[in-house]
Amino acid sequence: MERREYHLIQRVVGRWGPDGWWRPVLGIPTLVVMMLLVVQVALIVALTLGFLVTGSSDVTDDVQRVLDTDHVTPAGLAYLNLSLAAAIPVVMAISYVFHRLRPGWVASVLGRMRWKWLFTCLGLSVVALAATLIVSSFLPAQGEGTDMSSSVNAWTPEVRNFLLVIVFLTPLQAAGEEYAFRGYLTQAFGGLFRSRVAAVLLPALLFALAHGAQDLPIFFDRFAFGLVAGVLVIATGGLEAGIAMHVLNNVLAFGLALAFSDMSSALNPTGGSWWNIPVTLTQSLVYLGLAIWTARKLGIATTVSQGPNVLEASEPRV
Repeated sequence: MERREYHLIQRVVGRWGPDGWWRPVLGIPTLVVMMLLVVQVALIVALTLGFLVTGSSDVTDDVQRVLDTDHVTPAGLAYLNLSLAAAIPVVMAISYVFHRLRPGWVASVLGRMRWKWLFTCLGLSVVALAATLIVSSFLPAQGEGTDMSSSVNAWTPEVRNFLLVIVFLTPLQAAGEEYAFRGYLTQAFGGLFRSRVAAVLLPALLFALAHGAQDLPIFFDRFAFGLVAGVLVIATGGLEAGIAMHVLNNVLAFGLALAFSDMSSALNPTGGSWWNIPVTLTQSLVYLGLAIWTARKLGIATTVSQGPNVLEASEPRV
């Protein structure tokens, strides 16, 4: 029985059929519309109702303050995190409606999230981060960013609220982005083109573009992250490794901004430096090597069977 990798799950497990090309062709724009329109409208309506219930004197101004990304508040960060975390149920729904795939087939080739492997990857991402700190200590200042030599910000109720949002919602936001870009889009482009290159390259490019206007070094940094995360999805058979790296990056970035800078600067980076690239490549490549090596040592499943029983996959030992 032939084995197929993660990016071909829609063809192997989903109801592709001889004319199944239309499924991702409709699924991809549906994902975009759901995330950019339906989710945003739903959250704004929820915000408006929340302010009405609490007796706000000016609901419009209160909603605008939450949506203002130039002056980020804890509520604004929560809104942003929830809007991206919504990609998880949206992707699950689209995968089922268009491809008749159970939600777990977006997570991995086993049809479920492999939690032990996810937590193992979190540990590996910390090791990769340590290597990054060593390399960055030998390089010039990397553009505008968080200066850890400055004094620590004072503890205030706003800082506390930001911290609660980072701890409880930022991991969901990172996972949501992985479900959308390395999950559905990887499977959709993989199914359309039957190509690893397309399955990795196109979602990585869209991931970088989705962050809006940005300096070229910052764009390259995000594009490189997307490439590494895409390779990891196929090499390890699921989203866990990419989610772990994404969660650590975002929690660390927001945490450092909260301690030494401000959240608005973290969400709107400017003045990117090409010296960021060696740092990014160190973290990404060290993590990539560690994750793939560990996955092989632990026997992590990377394929599903193509045949009468397409649900077969070798169970990982973690």
